[in-house]
Amino acid sequence: MGTQADAAGVGGDDRQHWRPPSILGTLGASRPEGWMTVVRTVDAVVVGAGPNGLVAANALVDAGWDVLVLEAQDTIGGAVRTAETVAPGFRTDLFSAFYPLAAGSPVIQGLHLEEHGLTWSRAPSVLAHVLDDGQATVLHSEPEDTAAGLERQSPGDGDAWLRLFAGWKRVRDPLLDALFSPLPAARPALRLLRRLGAGGALDLGRLAVLPVRRLADETFRGEGGGLLLTGNAMHSDVPPDAAGSGLFGWLLAMLGQDVGFPVPVGGAGALGDALAARVRAGGGEIVTGARVERVLVAGNRAVGVRTEHGTLVRARHAVLADVSAPALYRDLVGTARLPPRLVRDLDRFQWDHPTFKVNWALDRPLAWTAEHARGAGTVHLGVGRRGFVDVAAALSKGEAPERPFLVLGQMTTSDPTRSPSGTESAWAYAHVPHGVDWTADAVAGQAHRMEQALDRVAPGFQDTVVGRSVQSPADLEAADANLVGGAVNGGTSGIHQELVFRPMPGLGRPETPVERLYLASASAHPGGGVHGACGWNAARVALAASSPWGRLPRTLVRSAWGRLLRDT
Repeated sequence: MGTQADAAGVGGDDRQHWRPPSILGTLGASRPEGWMTVVRTVDAVVVGAGPNGLVAANALVDAGWDVLVLEAQDTIGGAVRTAETVAPGFRTDLFSAFYPLAAGSPVIQGLHLEEHGLTWSRAPSVLAHVLDDGQATVLHSEPEDTAAGLERQSPGDGDAWLRLFAGWKRVRDPLLDALFSPLPAARPALRLLRRLGAGGALDLGRLAVLPVRRLADETFRGEGGGLLLTGNAMHSDVPPDAAGSGLFGWLLAMLGQDVGFPVPVGGAGALGDALAARVRAGGGEIVTGARVERVLVAGNRAVGVRTEHGTLVRARHAVLADVSAPALYRDLVGTARLPPRLVRDLDRFQWDHPTFKVNWALDRPLAWTAEHARGAGTVHLGVGRRGFVDVAAALSKGEAPERPFLVLGQMTTSDPTRSPSGTESAWAYAHVPHGVDWTADAVAGQAHRMEQALDRVAPGFQDTVVGRSVQSPADLEAADANLVGGAVNGGTSGIHQELVFRPMPGLGRPETPVERLYLASASAHPGGGVHGACGWNAARVALAASSPWGRLPRTLVRSAWGRLLRDT
């Protein structure tokens, strides 16, 4: 009896034997003869110890709540983890690696993670886009240096870059506040409007729906500026000719120019470790190897969770789920408890393109034909501006691009602790279509296409490899259940599934139709990326709803859910 509780990691001095007929009856749960369930009671349960779950837990412990984080994996961090998987002494980021959104996020910055062991490191240059002919366009650390490089390629483009960056600096703080706040984000939106005026607000609204190729054509005469914008837009799954891709390209390029593409010293896992250390310092508890299999619901109110070990944990105020929207609604809650319209919309939920990743241990730095790529932490390669369209077209047809677009990380260039002196820890990823059966031949074929692209711009690359590991979309999902089919952004970034349409048409907020249950993952607004806003927003809403002053907004939200999600 006690052993099962220990296996789930739930315990403490307040253990009690508890078997409330109302909850067990509601769930239709049955227990073997003599079954005793150990229960922990806390203010809030956070399901999942990814960055969003850990940010949510930090917000709650800061408010004085007793918080328990339950993580299915044996390690914390979700898609923010590091391990020596390729060769001894080479530290590989298993999923995400560079963090411009974290560096620019008021949420992450407000946590002061440097007090809990986090140190950032940056490469000499932010990013380079290399072409097969040996040319490169570089996003330098200083905007004047980036502009000078673009000016050499095409007169006038340097000034165009500086104007673009000046526009970013003008809107940066209120825009990030608006993007990372729960909708409708009225206060930061008003600040933004006051700063821009009506005309400027219209220009920003147009930028928000502009395809990145059109943005590049309107802004630059040469190819270089377009490569920087479009390459950054391709980090999302929005095609370069689709509405909204311009905003993604502009946002990531401007963040890169502003705060760089920093990496945690020692590996991406150091970010998760710092978040976890802060939770524990605030009195919260994190338990790994404790998979939650059900959210307990009584009277349409989330009252706790049940782990796969059969342990029940009661939540006085809230359950926050850092899991994908389909997993929360289908698996943890069950569609029988949901409004019919939400179930219908759930069937239309769209995932982003899967990711295929190859990791290498190299005995020396990459010998780029484009010399300026040698100091860049992130390198884009494989295609030029026209090739972006070919990649998007192949993916839309369900085909793996013959010439894939690669995002490559030179991790030792960014952080010398990642591998022995004189070597390089590197990886590259490409987007691939859904529905591929990742057999050994399919994995080998995709890895070969990616390495061919690298050979074209870094001759002799194969001779430097002393270790290699491959992560297919199936491997990514096996390592983190939130990365369904290898999709890393919690759902498509297309405008039809953003804002009030994320994760399904409704309020675009952390609240769910089940009272006191909140969606805190990248499936919620504002979506993918390590910025912490999804978890922060869920925590803010949970805290507000638990206070007497939160009763009126809570009633209004329930009323809105009822109107929007009723069976039509």
